[in-house]
Amino acid sequence: MTRLTRLLGAAFATGLTASFASAGDFATFTPLGFSEDGKVFAFEEFGQEDGSGFAYSNIFFIDTEKDAYLDGTPFRTRIKEDGASISATRAIAVSEALQLIQDYKLLDHPGWLAAFNPVSEENDDHGRIRYRAHPNLSPVSEITLETFPLKPNPRCADITPDAKGFRLTYRSPEGAAQEIHEDQRLPESRSCPLDYRLGGVMTYAGGGPDGVHVALVHVLSQGFEGPNARWIAVPFRP
Repeated sequence: MTRLTRLLGAAFATGLTASFASAGDFATFTPLGFSEDGKVFAFEEFGQEDGSGFAYSNIFFIDTEKDAYLDGTPFRTRIKEDGASISATRAIAVSEALQLIQDYKLLDHPGWLAAFNPVSEENDDHGRIRYRAHPNLSPVSEITLETFPLKPNPRCADITPDAKGFRLTYRSPEGAAQEIHEDQRLPESRSCPLDYRLGGVMTYAGGGPDGVHVALVHVLSQGFEGPNARWIAVPFRP
């Protein structure tokens, strides 16, 4: 067993013991790291679908300069068998993504999970996160999320007629505001979104002139037995 395989095994073991609700499907988020220059960020989301119970694992590689997937990605694995384990599904996804993980040396540059706010976190404001870009007591930044009406995808018109998009605004420690994302349309990959919330922030070289921040957004959509939740990563440079 190589050192890389052992490291991947440890990284992907995170969350394996989590219990998944029988009604609704809330994907677990696992960051995989950054390339040395910060131009690539990768993460995995995994879980079990409501209704079918099929296990799935999706691994995303994001160009942080273009805010777009790398060519040939994401890697989406779904085992259509009753009782298929999450660990087996994740192993298949990792094997498909392994070459890119190695090419970009992602495990050597984990970055920093500067803030984390999953759907199970109970607070009064799901649309705002205040965080430090680095744990060295760097100044506090802020990201806010707002939702607004958008035309639903055709197949979702009867399910979520009041479809929503979202925008993100970053506020620097000095107070300057910068819009970092605003939906123009709803992509098919989001299915039938009901709502959004800020799920966390990743940073790399936080506080430096070439620092990369990644806003993590939880997308809540209509599932078979209840609400589902998936992850979107929005990279930006303050």
